[in-house]
Amino acid sequence: MNFDMKTITIILDTVEFAKALADETRQKIMALCCCELLSVNDIVDKLDVAQPTVSHHLKILKTAGLVKSERRGKQILYTLDQERLAQGCCQVAEDFAPSQPIQMVIQVPE
Repeated sequence: MNFDMKTITIILDTVEFAKALADETRQKIMALCCCELLSVNDIVDKLDVAQPTVSHHLKILKTAGLVKSERRGKQILYTLDQERLAQGCCQVAEDFAPSQPIQMVIQVPE
């Protein structure tokens, strides 16, 4: 399989990105939402945290672009935006370790 290499520039506020990652509860939410769609209630049940707390953290993660949401009927389901997370980590590395070569390859389905 042959892929064309494209350069994509991503503008990211590394401070806001780092703040979003800095909280332990948000990290737990990201781990839960990594590979599946979950409702706020699913997350509440798995973390044993109050619903308003989960909603607050999801808002911060969504604002930072780290979670995506999808409406299904009356529910909103959340999942980790793995691509955005990887882009943000690369951006932080480029900003603070510019002498280290960084390459992120994203495979796009044909």
